[in-house]
Amino acid sequence: MKAFIQIENAEMVFDTRKGRFHALHEVSLNVQQGEFIALIGHSGCGKSTLLNLIAGLIEPSGGVLLCDNREIRSPGPERAVVFQNHSLLPWLTCFENVHLAVERVFGGTEPRAKLKARTEAALEMVGMSHATTKRPHEISGGMKQRVGIARALAMEPKVLLMDEPFGALDALTRAHLQDELLKIVARTKSTVVMVTHDVDEAVLLSDRIVMMTNGPAATIGEICEVKLPRPRNRVELAEDPRYIACRKAVLDFLYTRHGRAEKAAA
Repeated sequence: MKAFIQIENAEMVFDTRKGRFHALHEVSLNVQQGEFIALIGHSGCGKSTLLNLIAGLIEPSGGVLLCDNREIRSPGPERAVVFQNHSLLPWLTCFENVHLAVERVFGGTEPRAKLKARTEAALEMVGMSHATTKRPHEISGGMKQRVGIARALAMEPKVLLMDEPFGALDALTRAHLQDELLKIVARTKSTVVMVTHDVDEAVLLSDRIVMMTNGPAATIGEICEVKLPRPRNRVELAEDPRYIACRKAVLDFLYTRHGRAEKAAA
């Protein structure tokens, strides 16, 4: 089966005031359609940089990235991004924030009634139908993230890119939105690439966990397959030996073997 997202020997070098910074080195990864990939690693390992490359927000210094057999050279509606900061426009209502994206993607081909229906369906999917007329300052942080996810899903993207979307939320809200995301992905069959610092989140949500080495010149160190059946229940998984083994493998990479390599290099 041919990969839906193909990353081949991607390099990323930034020009900074202190000189050239080599962020990513020879990163290669294939993602299948409908797969959920988690990118994890210590701060500065290039997770968000890799996500931005897939989003087309930056161009690689070397290598090539493909989505659905087309080279990624700029942002596109087939790749929607959800940031840690919800990025909602404060002067627009929840409905208007989502409708803006819907209109941008489908406005040239669909009537107003269809655009309105798409917007309402997206908000209903994330449980925000009750807040359509509210503005961002009138709702909680978790609700803002839901609207941000609704806006991304309303575009019917082929790929959903998420950069620590729950990182700024309290533990209870984060757990609730993780469970909601599991249901949404199951319904939409979306291909998802998600950046996270949370090991438990990575194991709960993903099909594969891509573990990045430390920067500079970060690359993929290991990939852990999460062989857990779906749908997933966090309470039931807590004592599942497969869940525990996967969690241990990621922790071992991040804090034992990778930690020792850091000390040796110091």
